[in-house]
Amino acid sequence: VGILEFVAALTCLLPVNPWRVSGVIAMHRVGSAGNTSNSVRPRKEKRLTYVLSDSDDTKHCAGVNCLAVLKSSASDGRDFIFTGSRDGTLKRWALSEDSASCSATFESHVDWVNDAVLAGDSTLVSCSSDTTLKTWNALSDGTCTRTLRQHSDYVTCLASADKNSNIVASGGLGGEVFIWDLEAAVTPVSKATDATEDDSSNGVNGSANSLPMTSLRSINSSNNITANATHGYVPISAKGHKESVYALAMNNSGTILVSGGTEKVVRVWDPRTGSKTMKLRGHTDNIRALLLDSTGRYCLSGSSDSMIRLWDLGQQRCVHSYAVHTDSVWALASNSTFSHVYSGGRDLSLYLTDLSTRESILLCTKEHPILQLALHDENIWVSTTDSSVHRWPAEARSPQKVFQRGGSFLAGNLSFSRARVSLEGSTPVPVYNEATYTIPGTPAIVQHEILNNRRHVLTKDTAGSVKLWEVTRGIVIEDYGKVSFEDKKEQLFEMVSIPAWFSVDTRLGSLSVHLDTPQCFSAEMYSADLHIAGKPEDDKVNLARETLKGLLSHWLAKRKQRLGSQASANGDVSSGKDITPRSVAHPRIEVDGAENDSLVYPPFEFSTVSPPSIVTEGSQGGPWRKKITDLDGTEDDKDFPWWCLDCVLNNRLPPRENTKCSFYLHPCEGSAVQILTQGKLSAPRILRIHKVVNYVLEKMVLDKPLDNANPDGTFAPGLGGQLPVVGDGSFRTGFKPWQKLKPSVEILCNNQVLSPEMSLATVRAYIWKKPEDLVLNYRVVQGR
Repeated sequence: VGILEFVAALTCLLPVNPWRVSGVIAMHRVGSAGNTSNSVRPRKEKRLTYVLSDSDDTKHCAGVNCLAVLKSSASDGRDFIFTGSRDGTLKRWALSEDSASCSATFESHVDWVNDAVLAGDSTLVSCSSDTTLKTWNALSDGTCTRTLRQHSDYVTCLASADKNSNIVASGGLGGEVFIWDLEAAVTPVSKATDATEDDSSNGVNGSANSLPMTSLRSINSSNNITANATHGYVPISAKGHKESVYALAMNNSGTILVSGGTEKVVRVWDPRTGSKTMKLRGHTDNIRALLLDSTGRYCLSGSSDSMIRLWDLGQQRCVHSYAVHTDSVWALASNSTFSHVYSGGRDLSLYLTDLSTRESILLCTKEHPILQLALHDENIWVSTTDSSVHRWPAEARSPQKVFQRGGSFLAGNLSFSRARVSLEGSTPVPVYNEATYTIPGTPAIVQHEILNNRRHVLTKDTAGSVKLWEVTRGIVIEDYGKVSFEDKKEQLFEMVSIPAWFSVDTRLGSLSVHLDTPQCFSAEMYSADLHIAGKPEDDKVNLARETLKGLLSHWLAKRKQRLGSQASANGDVSSGKDITPRSVAHPRIEVDGAENDSLVYPPFEFSTVSPPSIVTEGSQGGPWRKKITDLDGTEDDKDFPWWCLDCVLNNRLPPRENTKCSFYLHPCEGSAVQILTQGKLSAPRILRIHKVVNYVLEKMVLDKPLDNANPDGTFAPGLGGQLPVVGDGSFRTGFKPWQKLKPSVEILCNNQVLSPEMSLATVRAYIWKKPEDLVLNYRVVQGR
């Protein structure tokens, strides 16, 4: 008792913080209003995105960040080049003398692919702004074998050791550098392990890394992307960078690793232990490209200070500086003997430099900044911020031949020397004017506008072409060619108001359409406006629900096959067990009034020739990306957001707000005709003005009074101010034969006569323009 009295007295002395108290109470009310930082906040629901494609799948549609050449071991075998793009995919091209054909697309990353390297003869490793590394069977049809999660930010660069095919290093914007043993990370994580890791919040005990084990979990095998890291495996961490890492290089044996980034220094590591060996200073800006010779003695670095530097790691110093470029150096490639370097960057130029004589020559100029270089036999492949990749002559086996053509200059050793020469007008003439071969890409979309009808998006690409997309079908419905984007946008303007049920971005060079619950379920249209044949014209169609059905129709069909169920009339193939836990947790979920059919209506049928890709994540495994036609029916709530499955399988939509519009209906001033309305009326936002006209006509006292209730329930007094509606919320007119001789009624708002086809939402947005409840006026037009 004494202790309790002491605690009570102490409590009285403490200042009361009502927010703190409410926060404690809210701990048990997840998602309640007024939650504070001390309470359990509602978790943001997972998003579903679909990425649209307008062309065949063999072309990139954004800048190509990386290149990797795979030489065939057989004398008559074909060589391959791998390209990784800002469109989120990698592609494999089979090379011949004068052709390159796309033989596989590697799709799983959900953001830019930033770098790719080959480890051994058949393993391709890629890294992405989605913070992951992925390994692929390089000679497969695009199968991802592992997803490695350890980085906390964009992964920007990779390095591999030619003679040790298991070792790959990765660096990123978080200042992290990891060294991976691919063989040690190969055993798949079991599903049981996944569940354990998901609940874990502890760091890895005894390791040099403090990231939780969940960061090693990958997309589960139901996505054909097998779980990837051995339980407990953590890569070696090379700690020392305080800022972003942009470049890595490793020697052939995997005993030396160099890194560079925004700290302007080249750091040297022992990748076997992650320990620092030395730090090399000299650059005055970000280091963007690095090369090591096969032995690991010499290092080349390219920087945003426009300089290329040659370092002797044995002497721990810079032995040469080359002022070749007039802007940032972003890409380096050397011949096999490390006697010459090819360099490209922001100044659109590709140079060849003799490292011993300092002689330099301009090979070619591009229209876009150069991002990556890859030597192949006597040629060099060049990728840029454009989606195409070009092959140029390089004389890679004997670069000295190029200098015999003349036009070379001596590279200075100060960065301003090239800039000064450039200003003086003595710009070098390129040796080559045309590439010997081009792998064409599709122009990237760089501008977009969602039109008011919320079904069409206008886009402009890097070639200047303007196109109109229908997002509910994922296709281009009009290609306007090279016209003014702004003019076309004005021409296509419609005075309609439909809720913003999706958002769009063009980060991947194509249209990515994002659906977020519950906002995505806010838009409805009448089936008549969508021209859906065989469906009552007043049926309301939820745009997001039908879009999801269209996107997942292939998955649903595969799922039915897998479950062995007969295609039932209503298409409900789920017992709901996939999402029962979430359904219980959200008791306010509404079942849509529309019948739960799996039929996909024509306005929501997606192309199977250029199918969109889905980007999403479920309860486990992290984000993933796949074409809708590649879904195999095994995906479940571990892969999809629960609300998508609840909508498609169980026909349940989350509670929606603002689907109704309140308004007052008054006679125009001086009007002789008046009807009895019971105060404020309410109707769906999408209700057309002609339905309001019909309502006025029904209420008017004509040849036959309508005061009594009609047997079909069209209108009855005492509806509490509701506009006459049927069960699904759509207005029914219930005209009698004698009403064909009805007078003409006009509806006005702000003294403006309204078009019968306008919706209440449109009137409110464009005519009324006030926050208060809408006021409509009616009048009878004589002599019509």
